[in-house]
Parts: sequence; C-alpha cells; structure tokens
Amino acid sequence: MNKAQLIDKLSVHLGSKKAATDAVEAVIDTVTRAVASGERVAITGFGVFHKVARPARTGRNPRTGAAVKIKATTVPKFKAGQSFKDVVSGAKKLPKVTVSAARAVTGTGSAAKKTTAKKSTAKKSTATRSTAKKTTAKRSTAASAGRTLAKKSSGTTAKKSAARKLGSKATTKKATKKATKKAPARRR
Repeated sequence: MNKAQLIDKLSVHLGSKKAATDAVEAVIDTVTRAVASGERVAITGFGVFHKVARPARTGRNPRTGAAVKIKATTVPKFKAGQSFKDVVSGAKKLPKVTVSAARAVTGTGSAAKKTTAKKSTAKKSTATRSTAKKTTAKRSTAASAGRTLAKKSSGTTAKKSAARKLGSKATTKKATKKATKKAPARRR
C-alpha cells in the first residue's frame, strides 16, 4: 500500500478525501519533525519512531573487496509494538471496523452526507447552467454570422467559399482567381 492508497482507505472512514489527506500529511509531518529533533515518538499498540546514531566504520566494496571508510551518520528507526507484532504474526485478530462506527467516532454521519450531497448537487446545477449559457452563446453567434454572410455578396465571400471547397493551398489561388472572375463587382 502506498500513500495514495492509504488516503483512499482513510477517506472511507473520515468522510472525505481532503480530510484523509490532511490527516495523513499532519501525522507524517509531526512524526518526521519530532524524530529529526531527537525526540522519541511512541504510538501505543503500534510502535516507536526514534533517531539512532551510527558510528564511523569500515566496510567492503562487494565488487573489489577493497576496504571502504563509512562516515558516521544518524538514521531513523522504527520498532514495532507488541500489539502490531501479534496482529501481523496472526496471534491476534483485529475487530472489523464498520463505516458507521468510524464516522461516529470522528463526528461525521448522516448530517455530513446531507451537506456533501447538497454541495455536489449545487456544483452539478451550476455546471449545467454554465454549459447551457455557452451553448446558447455559440448558437446565437453562429446564427448572426450566418445572417451576415448571407447579406454580403462581395467577391471576398465568393473567394472564401470557393477556397473552402477546394481545400489545399495550391488550388486556393486558382479558386480565388475563378471567384473574382465570376463574382460581380460591388457598386457603392
């Protein structure tokens, strides 16, 4: 399971993906900062995160067998708690968590569902209205453009329509010449 999958699982319990993301980010950030500053973070039943100093030592290059000096460093360590070990080994079973029980603990429930449903309905209706406005605007623009083209009977309109029919650049020049010959000059 990676971070995104963990967030998806938690979103079922917390009611929203944003709440789950915020919770995971907050826990990771808090543990990281505490361990980096040298504190020990113990979560009862889960385990202990702590910082360990590794002394300088001599290692071996696996290819050549030559001795290599390794500098002193500090690394994070995790030691699993007894309950966690028991569950992983199969000696202890976890109780099944129901969604309603998890929501009751977090304070979400049917009220949260109703507000979420109202928000999503509002977003959908707003999106539908804006799409309808765009479609209406496109139709009216196209209709007015059609009326304008119908009114004009100049040579340029004939040139454009002939060029559109023929398509390529080489034939466009020929079409323009033909259209100018066929289209009568507009009198002012």
